[in-house]
Amino acid sequence: MDGIGVSVSIEVYRDAWGVPHLRAADQDELAFAQGRVTARDRAWQLEVERHRAQGTTAAFLGAAELGWDTFARRSRLADTARRCFERLEREDAATAAWVRAYVDGVNDGLAEGAARAPEFAETGLAPGRWEPWTPLAVWLTTHILFAGFPTKLWREEVARRLGEEWTELFATDGPGTSGSNGWLVAGGRTASGAALVAGDPHRFIEAPGVYQQIRLACPAYDVVGIAVPGIPGLAHFGHTGPVAWAITNAMSDYQDLYRERLRRLPDGGVEAYGPEGWRPATTHTETIEVAGGEPVAVEVVETDRGPVIIGVDDEQDAREQDARDEDSAWEAVALRYPPRVTGQLGFEVLPALLRARTVADVDTALDGWVEPVNVVLAADTDGGLLHRVAGLVPVRHRTNSLRIVPAWDPAHAWEDAPAPLPRAEVDGHAVMANARGLAAPLGIEFAPPHRADRIDALLGASADWTPEGITAVHRDTDNRSAARLLAAVARVGGGPSGQAGSGPSPAGPRTADLSPAASAVRDRLLAWDRRMDAESADAGLYAAVRGAVVRRLAAHEAFAALREPAPYPEVFRPWLALGPRVAYALETLLVAGPVPAADVDRIVREALDEVAAGEPPAAWGVTHRLAPWQALPDPDDAQWPGLGGDHDCVLSTSSVPGWTDRSARASAARYVWDLADRERSGWIVPFGASGVPGDPHHRDQLPLWLRGELAPVTTDWQNLTKEQG
Repeated sequence: MDGIGVSVSIEVYRDAWGVPHLRAADQDELAFAQGRVTARDRAWQLEVERHRAQGTTAAFLGAAELGWDTFARRSRLADTARRCFERLEREDAATAAWVRAYVDGVNDGLAEGAARAPEFAETGLAPGRWEPWTPLAVWLTTHILFAGFPTKLWREEVARRLGEEWTELFATDGPGTSGSNGWLVAGGRTASGAALVAGDPHRFIEAPGVYQQIRLACPAYDVVGIAVPGIPGLAHFGHTGPVAWAITNAMSDYQDLYRERLRRLPDGGVEAYGPEGWRPATTHTETIEVAGGEPVAVEVVETDRGPVIIGVDDEQDAREQDARDEDSAWEAVALRYPPRVTGQLGFEVLPALLRARTVADVDTALDGWVEPVNVVLAADTDGGLLHRVAGLVPVRHRTNSLRIVPAWDPAHAWEDAPAPLPRAEVDGHAVMANARGLAAPLGIEFAPPHRADRIDALLGASADWTPEGITAVHRDTDNRSAARLLAAVARVGGGPSGQAGSGPSPAGPRTADLSPAASAVRDRLLAWDRRMDAESADAGLYAAVRGAVVRRLAAHEAFAALREPAPYPEVFRPWLALGPRVAYALETLLVAGPVPAADVDRIVREALDEVAAGEPPAAWGVTHRLAPWQALPDPDDAQWPGLGGDHDCVLSTSSVPGWTDRSARASAARYVWDLADRERSGWIVPFGASGVPGDPHHRDQLPLWLRGELAPVTTDWQNLTKEQG
């Protein structure tokens, strides 16, 4: 091994759920232990992530992964990670050594972990070797799409095809973003007199899970929290005893897309046209190996703005279109993102968080955070409270945040100093749920206010909160986003039972009366309690009507220009498909946009007729089933359970209305941190501590997760089981 070896000081304990509790003599040995236990528990997951970061997944998963691998190569993820680690070594050697120790642990445990994981034999993959920069590359890969820069491609298409006035029409927390709930209740409003911090990150659900419960203890600290496999420490959610912290996605905009003009030189090089005229771009070719197919050569081009991620392959088209142009220039799109520009990710923050004892310590540590940009809540046992944004957001022209901008216009350059980061006082309680609020000056699109408002209302209803009461907030299924569609349902005529439809519609003439069956559907919806419970037949009915409305709106002639596929790589399709865009912007499109109000009422009436004429919709949980992503899909799809909740519920479980009720996004973890007694804290992940099929802790937490319950956090070493060997 390059770094430290296995020390006799390292001890591994497990709780009843198989969660690793690690103890070592110093911080580096503890990092080694974290890397090793993660490799033993999740070797397949770690190796998939390493290959994703390097753009080499097609070599063992096949041609379906070519889109991602090409993007990873062209966006320079691995090279950016190398740059960031080199800077970390220069400026913070201690943290760099700590990361190296983690990597040494991963390398030490991979062979044993791979021997337990059947996926390696199934794909013929041999465990590889992690480099010191690999955790940084995994972090970049996990978060490169967090700020949703492909939404700028969508806005570009909306402006070009539908009209400039509709550029922001579809603004919403869309299917390609990741959100979260988080809240803090100050000690003055809890039964114990100490603060409670709670929440849940909403991400695409993966199996194995994207989060890992773990405890890290050495003489310098003793921390429980939720880690990202492949990353040392506890970046997002942790409880040191004296202080606890949590984050949500700030929905900030910190990545830009530049429209580049490129031209090929006689020697094969490439130039890009920028504010100073034509300047050399760097270029080289990489080869992507493909299982079962021929290797694919990928040209990688980088301009002064950043890596070119779209249009590198369009040169020949440009030549054919204008063979008389001796420059043979063509257009492409470059991505500019902070770690590529600064050579920093913020990893020096990670060990500082583990050592934190007060909110002031957390606050100071987070001043160095870069990617992604988060809203942070923290509380300590002295009554300290923290609510702030952490990360790096460049200052530039507002158009940069909306659209692709011209690379040659100096007005779109980044200023030297980043944007100031907002913070706020905590008055009784604070909520962060991706809505427009604290981080509003830093972004364009935010989540609708429903989750934030609902949590705020629930927390305001008591001044005697306990961990058990806080846990129940996670389970709330009230669907406030249904109100606008229900108002549209109330407007349409209902015959004898449709009192709301007996007069003119506020939006236009009264629509035609509904059939008796459709009137019955309408009446059921208007009497519904708006709760998206798994066993609710009325929630299933609402979802069926909503889906029918979405499909009809998407098919309206007003959106005909947007139905043609956008000319961008497949990896960006989740942001560019009209159907999901209509689904997530439904509240807006029911009252604004190019579809006339009379047509909206007609669409709602037709949707009621359609649902009434078909088989009665099943209870919501029958169709709203979990659909986790797996690198190797499990053929037994029937194993995945039904879910309650919906996209805008506190119990956030996202589907794509109108196309599928299956839920690919949900709570990737839930937690409650109790500052009065850490053993009264709780945590849960959708599956379990182990990524190994057949292991007792592979999916043992799933039943608790489905019920909205938490597993206890155990901190007494005597109540844990020591692992031998």
